Parts: sequence; C-alpha cells; structure tokens
Amino acid sequence: MSISIDQIYDDFAFLDEWEERYRYIIDLGAGLPAYPEEARDAAHKVQGCVSQVWLNSTIREGADPTITYEGDSDSHIVKGLVAIVLALYSGRRASEILAIDADGVLKRLGLDEHLTPQRANGLRSMIKRIRMEAATVAEAAPAS
Repeated sequence: MSISIDQIYDDFAFLDEWEERYRYIIDLGAGLPAYPEEARDAAHKVQGCVSQVWLNSTIREGADPTITYEGDSDSHIVKGLVAIVLALYSGRRASEILAIDADGVLKRLGLDEHLTPQRANGLRSMIKRIRMEAATVAEAAPAS
C-alpha cells in the first residue's frame, strides 16, 4: 500500500457521509499487503485494542533511523485504521514520527468523533506503541 495521509485527507473531504467513509476505511484495510504469519505473536500484538492488532517494524540504521511498518487486524474496520496509521507513520524518520500531531490528524479526519470509544482507544494504543518505538530508536541511534 502506498497511499499517503494527504490522499486520505483528500478522499475523506470528497466523501460526505460517514457510511461512505467507513466503507473507504474498510477498503484501505483490504489494500494492505499480506502480513507475515511469523509476526502474529505476542511480541507484535498491540495491547489495548479490543480487536487483535499486530504491528511489525523494520528499522534502517543511521543517525535518524527510518522506520517502516506493516500491520494487520482481525477486524475489517480496525484493519482500515491500521492502514491510516501506516500512511501516517511508515517510512518516516524517528524524529518525524515523534513530531507528528496524531490528535490533530484524528480531529482533521473526524475519527475522534465517529469511532466507538473502544476503537478510539485501540487507535491510540497503536499510535502510542509507534511513538514509543520511535523514541527508543531515536535514543539508541548514533549521533551524526
């Protein structure tokens, strides 16, 4: 999947009804690449999600490492939320990940108002995990 968060913003703006936006989110999830079976384990499972969610990362070494993510969920709508999170964070440098205003993104998309509390908590758990990893990676990276 190579959709950008800007494309998602544009597509959301085009869709007037939340029913259409939910279908779009589900379609985003359906477009995710296959998630590796060996990464469906406790180490990759995101805690705090009602649905099962897995995130796997690949870190490119360097002074400000780039982190690429892949993810999956057993729920269609949550898998779409995973796709949005990946569009927001995957392929970025650790410092960029830490600078992203996730709450602002959720508000801009309207997700903060239209998700059930459980899904919103799960989404925040994914974001928290990614930010914690980025902070750890940034801290461990060699100085440039």
